[in-house]
Amino acid sequence: MKNLRTLVLAPGSNPDSSSTALVGYAHSEALARIHAVTLVAQGCHEAAFRRKPGPFHAIETINTPWLDRIYAWIIRRILKGDYGSHLLTALSYPFCVVFEWKAWRLLRPRIMAGEFDVVLRLLPVVPTLPSPFAYFLRHGPIPFVIGPINGGLPWPRGFSQAEKQKEWISNLRNVYRILPFSRSTFRNAKAIIAGSSQTYAEFTAYRDKLFFVPENGLSQSLLDLASPKDPGQGHLELIYVGRLVPYKACDLAIRAAVPLLQKGLARLTIVGYGPERQGLEQLAQTLGVAKDILFVGRLSHRETMLSLQKADVLVFPSIREFGGGVVFEALALGVVPVVADFGGPGDIVHSGVGYKVALTNESDMVCQIEKILSELAGDRDLLDRLRQEGMKYAREALSWDGKAQTVSDILLWAVGGGPKPVLPPPNILV
Repeated sequence: MKNLRTLVLAPGSNPDSSSTALVGYAHSEALARIHAVTLVAQGCHEAAFRRKPGPFHAIETINTPWLDRIYAWIIRRILKGDYGSHLLTALSYPFCVVFEWKAWRLLRPRIMAGEFDVVLRLLPVVPTLPSPFAYFLRHGPIPFVIGPINGGLPWPRGFSQAEKQKEWISNLRNVYRILPFSRSTFRNAKAIIAGSSQTYAEFTAYRDKLFFVPENGLSQSLLDLASPKDPGQGHLELIYVGRLVPYKACDLAIRAAVPLLQKGLARLTIVGYGPERQGLEQLAQTLGVAKDILFVGRLSHRETMLSLQKADVLVFPSIREFGGGVVFEALALGVVPVVADFGGPGDIVHSGVGYKVALTNESDMVCQIEKILSELAGDRDLLDRLRQEGMKYAREALSWDGKAQTVSDILLWAVGGGPKPVLPPPNILV
């Protein structure tokens, strides 16, 4: 494969963080094992890059200390620490534009001098935050590629969790289409990589240059953690991992586990933090299963993986999940996922490695999950088969290195150095 001099824009990437920040870094790192990658990131994360030097050709940091202070103030004072707020996404628009404008001013002479073959914007993931770089490169000299982008999942109807979570700003999502640089981002991109079937469907107007690649991936170090488990006949170890916010629907996981918990056939560990914790603890008390549920709170990523490794089943009924990185991690560690058939988890899980539950209504989802857990508790051979197939699937299809190879095929096509890859989404949505 041709080694491409790749300029990667990933402002929020951070090897010491989690969620999207870690996704951006891990993807960049995997690409750097194949190509000469120059990573462009925020200066506030420079210390983290120094602690973990990766295989990058170079790392360029963009310093905006006054914007960083404003951003931190918004999170602390307006959003009260809620990094998942849609309002934060909307308020991030000027910060993203300033970052790319400063990056362009720094790197434009080198781009024009022919030091790079292609530009790839990895972060932000959401398509509602456009890229000025696409406009700046509209006449060349090198192609611009964006993605994987992910977002735009509709709020499911008939769920109290959606009503509690949905913010007023969600109704204004389509306003992004008229923001400066929005249309030029996708019109001028040589390739658009969608991270979910839903996002792919949103951009079918660009189907001639549209590809599907999942947003998340798995590191080799995590894949190496996988180890054989004794299927045994003891407690079925259930686990939920995620923020304790309404749309993650941890309450459905608790309700579905009640029959097994009451019979002493299972234990449930809940890893995560958020405003719903007190209500979830009260729910466990009301249902009479508080002694069988362990709320461990917020853990580091490493501690979370160690907890996940001990589990048999991940119960993750989030009703509006874009990426679902924990589902990837569960598969890698031999934990059978039970997820809602919607969004990122619905794209990744199939019947050979786990269970997808139809997004019907709360009571029906609880019944579906309850039956699945009962089946797994009574058939440990089935549990073990799913576990083994899940680990195999993770190694062969979900690693960061494999994903980097797929994205490399897209980059090569974008620069005219290879055939166009055929990468359709798992689910064709109308």
